[in-house]
Amino acid sequence: MGENASFWESLIYAHPTCTTWKREAEGSIYHLASILFVVGFMGGSGFFGLLYVFSLLGLGFLCSSIWAWLDVCAADIFSWNFILFAICFVQFIYVTYQVRSVSFDREFQELYSSLFQPLGISLTVYRKIVLCCDAEVVTLEKEHCYAMQGKTPIDKLSLLVSGRIRVTVDGEFLHYIFPLQFLDSPEWDSLRPTEEGIFQVTLTAETDCRYVAWRRKKLYLLFAKHRFISRLFSILIGRDIAEKLYALNDRVHMGKGFRYDIRLPNFYHVALPETPTLQPSYHLQRRSPRRKAVGVTNCILPKKI
Repeated sequence: MGENASFWESLIYAHPTCTTWKREAEGSIYHLASILFVVGFMGGSGFFGLLYVFSLLGLGFLCSSIWAWLDVCAADIFSWNFILFAICFVQFIYVTYQVRSVSFDREFQELYSSLFQPLGISLTVYRKIVLCCDAEVVTLEKEHCYAMQGKTPIDKLSLLVSGRIRVTVDGEFLHYIFPLQFLDSPEWDSLRPTEEGIFQVTLTAETDCRYVAWRRKKLYLLFAKHRFISRLFSILIGRDIAEKLYALNDRVHMGKGFRYDIRLPNFYHVALPETPTLQPSYHLQRRSPRRKAVGVTNCILPKKI
């Protein structure tokens, strides 16, 4: 203990104390360096936050090097500040290269700005999501089908970028799918990763549409590698299903105070609150839910361009 105490005492008290302080202030370069340090440490996160931090800190260390070389004339102070300036400069070049390498086509850039950026998703994470779909946008022409009831297998997850999709079952209209909504989120959620299934609805393009498609197996592999992306898609799909349930259940009713959901088997029968129910219109009473679909018999599946 005595040796440790003597070590700390020598470290603290061995140097002579300052008896007189300099009356004149340091030069403007020193104060500029201090200001750059203060402003630089206020930077945020992400690529642009790193660029902000490293650029200002690098300028601050450069000013400190100039101050040490011209005013203090101390080689050690100059050397350390110049080394730190070089490290910041290298980091700035590296981050700039990463930002330039993460570039997307116009549609993927708009998709990021509209859907993923508001959720705080970084460009590096978004790049993994885009690469999983091979960075391709599929075109679906008007009156062509994305899926046919009872025929098309559920082997992918798709997100509509532009256009409008009409969802029908046995010719009965259910709801529309608009941009930034998933085309097959209920089907995706109804199956486990090892299960297979077919669509119970028909999805037809009312206008020329563009969508992004992730293959089922490839997307599950991405989820296994990156749990954050898995949680992200779980949130997006859950919100999308909720929107579809609201759009669907406000239209399709059964008797005795129940609503009917054809797309989610687990929600076939959901009791309505104890409120007076409106009788369905004459048009809905006369048409059978098993009536053959009209206008969707000559559906053509989309092709990638």
